[in-house]
This record gives sequence, C-alpha cells and structure tokens, in this order.
Amino acid sequence: MTQQFYVKALWDADASVWFSETDIPGLVLQTETLAEFEDLIRHFAPDLLASNLGIHEPVAIRFEAARQLDLAAA
Repeated sequence: MTQQFYVKALWDADASVWFSETDIPGLVLQTETLAEFEDLIRHFAPDLLASNLGIHEPVAIRFEAARQLDLAAA
C-alpha cells in the first residue's frame, strides 16, 4: 500500500447533506448521513481508482468529516 488518497465529508447546513471533497477522480458524493457516506466510499472508490487511475491493489483512504456547529450563548 504505497499510495494514499483522502475523502472528506463536509456538512452543508442549508441543504442538510454531507458532500465530498476528495482527490479520487470521479468520486462525487452527497448523503444525509455519515454512515451512508462511508458505505458509498467503500462501494465506489475501488472501481473509480481502477477505472480512472489503473490502481488494482489495496490503497489507504483517509476519511475525515467536518461540521461547524453554531451554538447560542447561554
């Protein structure tokens, strides 16, 4: 496993969805839950890495999630 890629889930509060930022060509995700987001990474990333970059061996994918919470002061 020499190559490493990343997928970041970012929260869009206006649309109430998680959307992707990634360096995997062709991987564009939008889901309502983080669990669904991670399932879609596992489903689509291997095929996209094989099809778009010719990678057929296991690779490390760093997965992060970021969400801003705006809270009212007590």
